[in-house]
Amino acid sequence: MKREWLAPVALAALGVTLAGWFVGRGFERGRSADRYVTVKGISERDVKADVALWPLRFVATNNSLAAAQAEVKRSHQKVLAFLAKHGIGAEAVRVHQLQVTDRLANPYTQAQGGGNRYIVAETLMVRTDDVDLVAAASQAVGELVDAGVVLQSDMGARGGPTYLFTRLSELKPGMIAEATANARAAGEQFAKDSGAELGGIRRANQGLFVIMARNRAQGITEQGSLEKTVRVVSTIDFYLED
Repeated sequence: MKREWLAPVALAALGVTLAGWFVGRGFERGRSADRYVTVKGISERDVKADVALWPLRFVATNNSLAAAQAEVKRSHQKVLAFLAKHGIGAEAVRVHQLQVTDRLANPYTQAQGGGNRYIVAETLMVRTDDVDLVAAASQAVGELVDAGVVLQSDMGARGGPTYLFTRLSELKPGMIAEATANARAAGEQFAKDSGAELGGIRRANQGLFVIMARNRAQGITEQGSLEKTVRVVSTIDFYLED
């Protein structure tokens, strides 16, 4: 009889022992998984815009629609001549918008009275990868005013050219690698200071690529800046090991 119950007891004891071992290992792995450090790695590149967009909007007003249209056509030719003088050919220019407003068709302006009936506005869009030509020409835009062209901004308070950087995809691999390396260096320093070893990556968040004006000051926008800075901040969790 004793042999009959010894085997079940032995098996039960072995089961309790194994269960305790697995529980212990689970706690050990849990404690290891809880030991990690979160660090950030930054990568920056100074770049120059490679595309310039410059809307030039000019207007004419007159009580005669034909006269207003004729004035806009003259301004159109003056703008093309100005751009050609500064090295920007007609192939880089297209008509972006043409608007004709009849003030008498608006009850509000009828009530106000006065002023010319017709307003004709045209916008020429310059698009070129020769950003330096646009930057130089935009500094001489007063020549158009001197020539009698009535310029009007259709881009809010900023106006002027917009400068774009379009080669971000070329920078991404190298910048991600650099940000990750910088994050690991920060993690290794933390581990060293805390008497641990830096392990593998627990979790990683690449972060967004941001393009900013290189000279960041009040009134300076990224879109209006030739010189820009590209930045990415990666957030990485590294395991800490004994």
